[in-house]
Amino acid sequence: MLISRPRGTSDLLPHATAGWQRVEAVIRDLCRVYGYGEIRTPLFESTELFQRGVGEGTDIVEKEMYTFTDKGGRSLTLRPEGTAPATRAYLENGLHTAPQPVKLYYVGPMFRHDRPQAGRYRQFHQFGVEIFGAADPAADAEVIALAMHFFERLGIAGLELHLNSVGCPGCRAVLRAKLADHFGPRAGELCANCKSRLGKNPLRLLDCKEEQCRAAGREAPVPADYLCAECGGHFERVRRNLELLEVSFRLNPCLVRGLDYYTRTAFEILVPGRGAQDAVGGGGRYDGLVGAIGGPAVPGVGFALGLERTLLLVSKQAGGEEPPPDPVVFVATAGETEETATVLLARLRAVGVPADREYAGRSLKAQMKYAAKRGARWVVIVGEDELEAGEVTLRDMGAGLQVRVSLGEVVERLRS
Repeated sequence: MLISRPRGTSDLLPHATAGWQRVEAVIRDLCRVYGYGEIRTPLFESTELFQRGVGEGTDIVEKEMYTFTDKGGRSLTLRPEGTAPATRAYLENGLHTAPQPVKLYYVGPMFRHDRPQAGRYRQFHQFGVEIFGAADPAADAEVIALAMHFFERLGIAGLELHLNSVGCPGCRAVLRAKLADHFGPRAGELCANCKSRLGKNPLRLLDCKEEQCRAAGREAPVPADYLCAECGGHFERVRRNLELLEVSFRLNPCLVRGLDYYTRTAFEILVPGRGAQDAVGGGGRYDGLVGAIGGPAVPGVGFALGLERTLLLVSKQAGGEEPPPDPVVFVATAGETEETATVLLARLRAVGVPADREYAGRSLKAQMKYAAKRGARWVVIVGEDELEAGEVTLRDMGAGLQVRVSLGEVVERLRS
């Protein structure tokens, strides 16, 4: 019986990874331009990191984490998100003693036991950035602008940026009490998740997608009603910086995000008309996270974007067509010419020309068919008759034309 991949995972084959590599190249170039350095953290961390960092009352910690006990009796968890691990690495490696701010980015797999659907997997990939040590609202605007610039570079249009402020712990304490007063008498109207959230984190009731919860929350208080003067001023400066950067946004008073560490700025990037699965990424400020996992009081802000959903958007923009393969040179052999073909192949690759050769013992006719299926732009035919004259045959597969070329010149010709 064939062993299948686990539910909620995918195999990325060469025709698909080419698209991923293009997206990753955009990420690395953008982060270089914006001044972010790459960080790579372990795929698993201490479970306590996510309990303290993400929040024990969140859906991620309560329902979605892949947690196991290792042979030493330690509780470990496959990372469900990237901010808490980046924060742990920032502290553990002494980056908090380096000149601030510290600007980091990451690209890699995350793991959540969720219901698989289009663009959502149990092993999925995120691109995220973090700025540690910057309380300035301009830092909030920078990470938002970087996220929108990323989608712009990929040619993805029509996205909406939703923006809100969830305030500081002082603001939220007042808001929680008001929300409990509002939703308490309406508890019977709420979905099962929101009934559970009511006693733990009533802010989460504001962004529930269930219709009965939306109806119960129509007159509910929102964070903007209870921002203190400092949080209100911070949010005003974030909006002003986005206007200066010409980043369009829409104020969403019910946006609170699903992680406990957010303070003040919160944002999401949405695909309009996609319902509950409309978010392609989001982020915000988390000024208490470094302290929550044992460090000093250091402000932070960042985002995470889902790459599977991003690739779906790229494919949709392209009409669902796979991008054409990179041009490649195929070296075909006829007769006893394998040694010359081997040397020629090495010379082509040495100067950066993508090239491959025959290894399966096919006839020349079969080799030409194989080269066409591979998408070869050129075929170099190394035959016995040509070699006696110090030449090879160069075939243009697109035009269907071929010429004899000196063996000593063919590499330079193909490179140019």
